[in-house]
Amino acid sequence: MTEVYLAEDQEMLNTALSTLLNLKDDIDVIGSATDGMTAFKEIVNLKPEVVILDIEMPQLTGLDVAKEIRALKLPIKIIILTTFAQEDYFERAVKYDVNAYQLKDSPTDQLIDTIHQVLNGKTIFSPELVKTVIRAEKNPLTTREMDVLKEISTGASSKEIASKIYLSEGTVRNYISSILSKTDSKSRIEALNVAKHNKWI
Repeated sequence: MTEVYLAEDQEMLNTALSTLLNLKDDIDVIGSATDGMTAFKEIVNLKPEVVILDIEMPQLTGLDVAKEIRALKLPIKIIILTTFAQEDYFERAVKYDVNAYQLKDSPTDQLIDTIHQVLNGKTIFSPELVKTVIRAEKNPLTTREMDVLKEISTGASSKEIASKIYLSEGTVRNYISSILSKTDSKSRIEALNVAKHNKWI
């Protein structure tokens, strides 16, 4: 029997989820709370195998609770269940080594499957969520390097770029060299393609 703790601030959803999970022969919801502080205290006391945490809760968020669980090195599997497909939330969840991150509109059977999978050592991130929050690579280029790259996109030579953005030709060549290095490219065209692919320009 897998002992599960549920923290969800919407009381109706909390009750419904607890009821549905308890219908399963191999799952026992041993506690639940509608605020993060109560959840954290009870989790430390009850030591369930799996906790299911909403993010937006009073007093402590689900991510705060996850952070504290990891700080105490408790051997608990953490599932984040949320309506929020936000990049900063997802990044923090990964930082706190959560075992699963799933959206609330997923079917209950999927949540049950996620419980079983995290117990088997797997990490589960909702595909819909990953598509939403994993953005293109962050742009490593400086503003001036971007100015040079935009001129490159017009087909301008180093000399023409230097004239247009009021730099010496040598400085432009230095910027181009830096652009190639940062984009791991062998040519201007390749660097331009990398920038376009990542939607920097």
